[in-house]
Amino acid sequence: MTEVIYQNINTSEYLNIKSKPVHIKEKLEIKIVDNSFLPGAKDDDWFAHSALPALKLIEKERPGEIKSFLSIGSGPGLDVLASAEVFGSKKLALTDLQENVVKSGVQNIKSNLLEPEKIEVNGYSGDLFEPLRSKANSNENQRFDVIYENLPNVPLPENKDINESRSSTAFLEKRNEKIPREVKDALLDLHYLAIQQVHEFLNKNGALISLISGVIPIDTIKSIEKYIDGVKIDILYYNWNIQTSFYSVINTYAKQEEQGYGPFIFYRENDLKKAFEGVSDNESGKKALDIEKSLADKRLTATEALKLLNQGENVGYTITILKTTINN
Repeated sequence: MTEVIYQNINTSEYLNIKSKPVHIKEKLEIKIVDNSFLPGAKDDDWFAHSALPALKLIEKERPGEIKSFLSIGSGPGLDVLASAEVFGSKKLALTDLQENVVKSGVQNIKSNLLEPEKIEVNGYSGDLFEPLRSKANSNENQRFDVIYENLPNVPLPENKDINESRSSTAFLEKRNEKIPREVKDALLDLHYLAIQQVHEFLNKNGALISLISGVIPIDTIKSIEKYIDGVKIDILYYNWNIQTSFYSVINTYAKQEEQGYGPFIFYRENDLKKAFEGVSDNESGKKALDIEKSLADKRLTATEALKLLNQGENVGYTITILKTTINN
């Protein structure tokens, strides 16, 4: 089995902090096994670019209160390490589909903590929350203050195996659960299931943080709330990005549009820059709908975006960070 080794990730740069880290090492060495999610450069790393600022907002709202953190589908555990620094949590955990990915992720976390002997670190292999579920009593399920997920939303092509290479990091297999048509058409299957099940794994006042590509309209994303009793979904953070690997992303969505899925929304880079100009992290979530509305006449389908990209024009999309809490 081949391993890719990321050496000397500068923690302060990755976390965008000026001070030295106090919970994890200044230089991180992260091993990436074959089936694991492969982090990109900082601007292409969705966690660092968009999820991390959202988690910092939670720490600002509840300083020192996040004692436990779980990442669903973590891959190499870099998101868990970053969250350990942000929250100072004493209980850390990750899940992934393949056992070898989980073992490597746990080792990455332990080897990069400053005081690993003081932190509980666990890894679980399996689908969504299943490996955390107690077979005897749901009250004995593992529970956390914050759970994070950035799950794949593109259906697995017929010619691919979910266990092949890094397929599980980008695609999802066909699900047997009942999922509302509106949600399914938007390719939000796994996000929906995570939100539906999370009440069994959150501590009181806990939250699920979901990173969802904004190629999906906000109203469609928020529609999940009406299908699941007892949850409250807020937009915590709103951002935009362009990726160097963007051709394959847009091409995939264009093919899904041809099959009747969507709509999937893209924008020219300059339109995104103008819409987000002057918007702070703190206010981005509250202004998300207004920002999206300001871009309404600038929308591109995936097919239109792909055409512009082939002509050499930069195209991007928004990123929505949801915060799901349980109604008491």
